[in-house]
Amino acid sequence: MSLIPSFFGNRRSNNVFDPFSLDVWDALKDFPVSTRSPETSAFVDARIDWRETPEAHVFKADVPGLKKEEVKVEVEDDRVLQISGERNFMRRFRLPENVKMDQVKASMENGVLTVTVPKMEVKKPDVKAIDISG
Repeated sequence: MSLIPSFFGNRRSNNVFDPFSLDVWDALKDFPVSTRSPETSAFVDARIDWRETPEAHVFKADVPGLKKEEVKVEVEDDRVLQISGERNFMRRFRLPENVKMDQVKASMENGVLTVTVPKMEVKKPDVKAIDISG
């Protein structure tokens, strides 16, 4: 019950400084939320594992329900690996400098996308023994 009548009915104002105007249970009511369909949520929630081997960096993405034609693998600015789905879903990975960007390979099997980024061979330094005089 209100002691002071309001011209706006029983609804309180949305004043940020009024602690009683905030609805604790509806904190995100004005937040724009897009609804996702099962087709689009498959890629948004895709789990991507990264593994480094002596020869390459290997990325594995679980993309169930997506076809090979609906997934794109691109290299941007010679250092960023970009994996995207047809409905504007994207994951990006900055790659180290020791990779062969021109030899990136991708394959898809049973809903798992595998991207392999080969590493450059590590050149071993030439070591020359120096005689110690004296």
